Amino acid sequence: MNSSYASYAYALLRIVVGLLFAMHGSQKLLGFPGDGSTVPLASLMGVAGIIELVGGLLIMLGLFTRPAAFLASGTMAVAYFMAHFPKHPLPIINQGELAVVYCFVFLFIAAYGSGIWSLDSLRGSRTAS
Repeated sequence: MNSSYASYAYALLRIVVGLLFAMHGSQKLLGFPGDGSTVPLASLMGVAGIIELVGGLLIMLGLFTRPAAFLASGTMAVAYFMAHFPKHPLPIINQGELAVVYCFVFLFIAAYGSGIWSLDSLRGSRTAS
């Protein structure tokens, strides 16, 4: 197994997951992509949308990656336990798999740091690994 591509694979994971997470936020706040419907900014879903949009963009860009990913991870844990767990404890049944996956991917990103292809690494930040 050649691990010389691991840093590139991790950077792609961070960028793609950050972009997808940001799109959840843009859908809530801007109605795009989607049907154009939005949520009130001063609501629980509005706050989640802000965290998703801003946090996702920060993670994607690799800027303040550790705190952004930690906050995103916590947001997904709250989303799971508030919206999915009451339906059933198992994610496969309560449709909470995506929240669980995001939670643990962001927890890993928070622990690992921004890595290559990140603004943190350009800044010489300690958050880049």
